[in-house]
Amino acid sequence: MGNTFISSIGFGIASGSVIALASLGFTLQFGLSNTLNVAYGAFITLAAFLGYTLIALWGVNLWLAMAIVAVVIGVLSGVYYQGFIRNLIRRGAGMGPVTIATAAALIFIEYAVVSVAGPSVKSYGITTGRTFHFWDFVLSSTQLAIIALAVSLMLIFQVLLRVTQLGRSLRATAVNRTLARSCGIRVERVTSITWLISGLLCGTAGVALALTTQAFDFNLGSSFLILIIAAAVVGGIGEPYGAIFGGFLIGIATELSSAYFNPAYSQVFAFVLLVAVILIRPTGILGVKAKARV
Repeated sequence: MGNTFISSIGFGIASGSVIALASLGFTLQFGLSNTLNVAYGAFITLAAFLGYTLIALWGVNLWLAMAIVAVVIGVLSGVYYQGFIRNLIRRGAGMGPVTIATAAALIFIEYAVVSVAGPSVKSYGITTGRTFHFWDFVLSSTQLAIIALAVSLMLIFQVLLRVTQLGRSLRATAVNRTLARSCGIRVERVTSITWLISGLLCGTAGVALALTTQAFDFNLGSSFLILIIAAAVVGGIGEPYGAIFGGFLIGIATELSSAYFNPAYSQVFAFVLLVAVILIRPTGILGVKAKARV
């Protein structure tokens, strides 16, 4: 029983690192533009299939392919904001219509992927590598590398947020866009750059997710989106620290539920946790004054 619990915690940290990375990008988009971008799941899928093309079909090194995909998805995310989301907001569309529009974008992107890659299940064909044992934790070299990468990217983001001029502008914009604009901050430029950064995180998470799940199809992002939203809301929507905390919490909770209950209901367990947190603390666990700490 003890071994099962400890090993589930280890697997939860591995999956939670990917969820945290994706949730961080998702909550950045919401925090800066108040947009619930459902199409974020489609960008996860697109990243996974771009990674498949580079790694499985063209033989590109995994980590180089991940970097390339991250840049591509980052650019596409910026273009998506400028050409689609920003125009909707400028035309007076509220949060509800914009959310519906992003859901339509999700369907469009996913079926565009299907039309090119087909509906069959794909795999990178990469082994998990050597297995390492720490106490009762059992993790592969690939899982350890992904955890290290995710933690490194999250630390880099925190340095960017706290030390650089862009980070200060980002925090000011998240707190009050009108006041930030009156202080000379180029709010739209900051928002566009933030969507690009969130796309980088999304692209990295998409390849990492496809790698850890071994086999995937065009529904990968849509199903994973539930965990991303759950992590963001549980931690505190719009709060970067909350997204990271929520990601690891959801990852560990789903792995524990898979170990002790039916694995098919792991996402249901995440949804139950989400509802419980909302009922007890509507702003999320770290959601107090979230806007002031972005």
